Amino acid sequence: MSNQTLTRAEVTDAIVREVGVTRQESSDLLDRTLDMIGSALEHEDEVKLSRFGNFVVRSKAAREGRNPKTGEEAVIAPRRVVTFRPSPMLKARVDKG
Repeated sequence: MSNQTLTRAEVTDAIVREVGVTRQESSDLLDRTLDMIGSALEHEDEVKLSRFGNFVVRSKAAREGRNPKTGEEAVIAPRRVVTFRPSPMLKARVDKG
C-alpha cells in the first residue's frame, strides 16, 4: 500500500506532459481551476465533477463539546464544512486498487 502524496507541482508537471503546454500555462490553468472550485464552494454552490465526485458545503449547528485535556465543557460554534462524495466510478477505481 502506498502512502504517497500527490502535490500541486506534480499535477502541474503531469499537465505539461499530457497536454503539451508550458509549465507556466499549466500552473495558471491549475490555479484558475482550483480558484473556480473554491469560489463556487465559498458561495455554497455544489461542485460536480463527472466521473470524480461532488463537493458540497454543509452547515453544522452549534453543539456542546468537551476539551479532551481538561474535561471542561464548551460550546462549539456553528460552521460550514466541505464534504466530498466520490462518484461510483471513482469508488470502483479506489476499491480495485
